[in-house]
Amino acid sequence: MASTQNRRALITGANRGIGFAIAQGLVAKGYEVIITSRSLDNAKQAAQKLQSQVIPIELDVTEERSINQAAATLHQQIDRLDVLINNAGVYPDEGVNILTISRDLLDFTMNANTFGAIRMVQAFLPLLEQSSDARVINVSSGYGALEDLSADVPSYCLSKLALNGATIMLAQALHSKNIVVNSMCPGWVRTDMGGSSAPKSPEQGADTAIWLATDAPRNITGKFLRDRKVIPF
Repeated sequence: MASTQNRRALITGANRGIGFAIAQGLVAKGYEVIITSRSLDNAKQAAQKLQSQVIPIELDVTEERSINQAAATLHQQIDRLDVLINNAGVYPDEGVNILTISRDLLDFTMNANTFGAIRMVQAFLPLLEQSSDARVINVSSGYGALEDLSADVPSYCLSKLALNGATIMLAQALHSKNIVVNSMCPGWVRTDMGGSSAPKSPEQGADTAIWLATDAPRNITGKFLRDRKVIPF
């Protein structure tokens, strides 16, 4: 494995919350970090807070053109990518359940939380293939576990269940390329999404993702983890 000073990670939705905490943790370990946000200004502001080894990029994982443009831009700036963390996501299920949710809301959430992560792997695969220790981490949720599905959180649960399934398939497809892929549950975290009463800080929520990006054994792949331990899908 290359020294951490030479390693590079891209984190989607990293201008705040868990994504920003992951970025902080990786910068502290000497990584060069690429922060993405739907707003370039927000990405730049987050990069300024971290003050070193950070590249801000505008990227909306729900838009094909945005993903392709970000990939093209980074291909001109970097020669490889060691870590891809698919953190960007939405939680839009307030006031609906599985019996009342619209197709449009289902489409929106699946596009953001599942299809965006798949497309990010596809778009950045040429750069990941240049790393000797490439890792993909999908930020999922306990709501994506079969035993914790909730009819009152329909699109979010289904999108994270599908993200976990995509993790298994991506790990299978990328095994021959020596790229490990895992999903992780950060737990209930005090963020804009999790709310102020959540028990975990963003730093605590980020811990497993940082570990998977840096020190986790490479024989852990195609798995679902929480608190650095494999849990059932």
